[in-house]
Amino acid sequence: MEIRMLGQTGLEVSPIGLGLAALGRPGYINLGHQEDLEADYVVAHMEQRTHAVLHAAWEAGIRYFDAARSYGKAEDFLGSWLHQKQPAPQALTVGSKWGYYYTADWQVQAEAHEIKDHQLSLLDQQWAESQERLGNFLDLYQIHSATLDSGVLDRKEVLERLAELKAQGTRIGLSLSGPQQGQTLEKALQVQVDGIPLFDTVQASWNLLEPSAGPALQAANEAGWGIIIKEALANGRLTDRNRQYDQESLTVLRQVAREMGTTTDALALAFVLHQPWVHVALSGAATVAHLQSNLTALDLQLSDGQLSELGNLAMPAAAYWQVRKSLSWN
Repeated sequence: MEIRMLGQTGLEVSPIGLGLAALGRPGYINLGHQEDLEADYVVAHMEQRTHAVLHAAWEAGIRYFDAARSYGKAEDFLGSWLHQKQPAPQALTVGSKWGYYYTADWQVQAEAHEIKDHQLSLLDQQWAESQERLGNFLDLYQIHSATLDSGVLDRKEVLERLAELKAQGTRIGLSLSGPQQGQTLEKALQVQVDGIPLFDTVQASWNLLEPSAGPALQAANEAGWGIIIKEALANGRLTDRNRQYDQESLTVLRQVAREMGTTTDALALAFVLHQPWVHVALSGAATVAHLQSNLTALDLQLSDGQLSELGNLAMPAAAYWQVRKSLSWN
């Protein structure tokens, strides 16, 4: 698999990375998540499953891995795999995130699965926890789901602490969520500490149905940031598992996929990878089979006509996020 630079960070990544949001905890909002885990939530078994997917990803050439403190035991599972495999730290890039804490108590259903907290105290706590689990493999630390409402981009003490971590060699990024991703990123592009731009990367939701952050992401790329795309498959809404949402769009996607002799997930991911400002797009696969299907996106070449046809599937951002908010934890 091709290896490229993550913007101007000096970090090397593969065009497809592996996100561990669906691997590190029993419950998640991806369609069919319970089926993927075979309703087997024994910690040791979930760790084995995660290791199997990590091994398949590594063998396929994936060199970017993404976790977060709120992804249940994702950092633990990734850390134990790294301890067993013992790759050179420079042979891969690992990103994690702070700003939510996990509250589901290893249950599929919970009153709250994760709670946002962008205060300095949680940053310090979770930075220590991430370092304990990932050690010198941790290259990139991101604010988890920065929004204008959370106020984190105005919190001087947090920004100064992140600048300290950056001065010590850790790249600093932020992930985005919600219909105001573009506006949040525009603000983040202006954030400086002592005259030095703070952020090195951004991780945003961008897909066939929700491309609204595209202009801001392109601007971030032009500023030298690394661009990481999450939810390229819209939590399963752009796969054949979706029998409830976005059916008109899925009809078009399936038709183009049939014409190309490929799968809907690979085609949707290939559309993301076609964007010249994307450095890495995350697969959120929780099984080896789904990961391998996602990886076939690398072999697809889309014509201008196909790109135009697929580009017409975009929906209003508010409508997209309203559906996403309604997805059931399973």
